[in-house]
Amino acid sequence: FFFDHRAPMSIDLGFGGDISIERVSTETTPDEPTPNEPVSGTLSKASLGSAPHDPSFYGSPFARTVPDRETIPEAGMPARYCERMIQDYHLLDYNERLNTSTYVNVVFEPEEERVAVMGMKINLADQTVYPSSFQLHDEVVNMLGHLWSVPQPADGQVAGAGCVGSTEATLLAGLALKFRWRDWYKKKHGLTDREVRGVYPNLVMSSMYQACWEKFFKYMDVEPILVKPSHKTMKVSGKELAEKCNDRTIAVVGIMGNHYSGHYDPIWDINEAIEKLNAEKGWQIGIHVDAASGGFIAPFQDGLPAWDFRCKNVLSISASGHKFGQSVCGTGWVVWRQREELSEHVAVSVSYLGGKGDSYTLNFSRPASGVYVQFYKLNRLGMTGYRELERNMMTNAKIIRAGIKAMRKDGKPRFVLLDDGDKHCLPVVTAMLNPDLNLGYDDIRLQYVIAESHWYVSAYAMSFTNPETENKEPLFRDAPEGQTMFRIVVKSNLTAKLALHLLDTLEHACQFLDEHENFTTQKLKKRLDATANGQVHHKPC
Repeated sequence: FFFDHRAPMSIDLGFGGDISIERVSTETTPDEPTPNEPVSGTLSKASLGSAPHDPSFYGSPFARTVPDRETIPEAGMPARYCERMIQDYHLLDYNERLNTSTYVNVVFEPEEERVAVMGMKINLADQTVYPSSFQLHDEVVNMLGHLWSVPQPADGQVAGAGCVGSTEATLLAGLALKFRWRDWYKKKHGLTDREVRGVYPNLVMSSMYQACWEKFFKYMDVEPILVKPSHKTMKVSGKELAEKCNDRTIAVVGIMGNHYSGHYDPIWDINEAIEKLNAEKGWQIGIHVDAASGGFIAPFQDGLPAWDFRCKNVLSISASGHKFGQSVCGTGWVVWRQREELSEHVAVSVSYLGGKGDSYTLNFSRPASGVYVQFYKLNRLGMTGYRELERNMMTNAKIIRAGIKAMRKDGKPRFVLLDDGDKHCLPVVTAMLNPDLNLGYDDIRLQYVIAESHWYVSAYAMSFTNPETENKEPLFRDAPEGQTMFRIVVKSNLTAKLALHLLDTLEHACQFLDEHENFTTQKLKKRLDATANGQVHHKPC
């Protein structure tokens, strides 16, 4: 229920009595309340200090005080009380280790937690004051450049930057591509700087983009040209992307692991199509690879065709370090093929604290925690460790996929699998309830029932909001926007044991809905049919 948190509140206890709780105000209370009185007003340090002992949080007046959510309290509280309050807030969240709806890493060793805390004190923008920490940052960029097969730069330093998640990474990559296109378009059409700024550029990609691209289109004033895939493949071809390009196209985007189903767009095929298009038209369209999720999975999958800088037209790659890179939330990376005509467009030379350095990020001040933890993980796991993580996650995804495939109802498959199978994709299981069963519930309702058993699984309608028109549209070219599906992200902490428990939970949730939702739907249908036939007469209100 909702209530005005500033007003006194009375709670009916249900057995003939009630209690009254006063809200905390910004005024101090000079006297300590008696033990049986609810606390009214902010507790003063003096009144707290008069207690004969230092009670636990739950034995203190703070535990019976409803905090004011609008103002800063007049007096503070002990550190362990603050910690306990925050822990109680978090207690009401879903369990992060049973959250299969997001890709963000949630498990850390004590050593890397200490590393993250150390990074909280370091402003990575202060390159003059913290040169060794920034060198660590550059070493991570070099490692990722090597992982993604970037051409070796003459000075030995790969062009790239640590970012706040892959969102900032994609914004930076997109800006560099926009400025690169602007220089080319100005020269091709003989325009001035002012004239070319009036031309509306575009970017071509799949409709299965992640949300950060909506920010790019809106903030950076670029037109989205979207290609809708089939719901049977969930990937777009090079031919489909190339057909949408024109001389105002700054780039095409290939997604290495769309967040709905984990499919990889065929970057190798896109590269060939763009190479042919540029040769025919005299254009210079490049490819950005959005590897937010796949950047730390694809390099460890044997037999996968070239998808990174081995493809001639791949100009930049972005990735989330905090997903399968196993770093802390808020870690992202962008790597460019070269500085010339790419990263140099977004570099800003900054004189600060007696020194000078180039800044590539949208934000200036930022903690070193994400960079520190990424460095820790790259050295802690090594190539072998990341390969084993990929193997475990794909194996456990296979267990879940096989379990879902085996579930049946009335002799028919209960689910239709939509993901890309057991290899050359993300460790993601995507499915939908079988439409042929005509169930009285959908995947979104299933999500809510599963959540009652602590697991969190994301369900979606097959629709999206077009960032250009802001109209709701079908996500796929061959599926209605009202059709639903669900997704299970298999992260490193989802073990085989947990996978089996999740399958049991899924099956029990379906059985519950079969017994309750279908019964309710059938009753409603009979009543509606009876009403339509004039067999039910409603009483006047």
